[in-house]
Amino acid sequence: MRMSFDEYFLRMALLASERATCQRLKVGAVIVKNKNVLATGYNGSASGEVHCIDEGCLMRDGHCIRTIHAEQNAILQCAKHGVNVNGASIYVTHFPCLHCTKSLVTVGIREIVYLNDYRNDEYALYLIERSGIKLRKVTI
Repeated sequence: MRMSFDEYFLRMALLASERATCQRLKVGAVIVKNKNVLATGYNGSASGEVHCIDEGCLMRDGHCIRTIHAEQNAILQCAKHGVNVNGASIYVTHFPCLHCTKSLVTVGIREIVYLNDYRNDEYALYLIERSGIKLRKVTI
């Protein structure tokens, strides 16, 4: 039986998460528009910086400040290459954090499809609902 597009793109997100360089949580993201992949992202360091897997996490207030989140990384790849994400969907291995949610709302993502709950923030849920973004948790 042929896999659905949801499963296909979520498996891509899982594959992208294998590239993550922060050991605290490996997250992958895929931005899709009209069933075409626009960009992928995973959590890791800024270009040219050392990685958590090499030197450990750089912690401040309980968070690794070295890491760029997967959703942000995918958005930044689109920005770097001039790709418009307005109206696109994002497939993510984990529920987006509040900061990533704010970014997704701001760039015009219309749908968030995710696999795993992870510290689902109430304000993030409010922003998603208020913005009219379709939110779906899917199992594969």
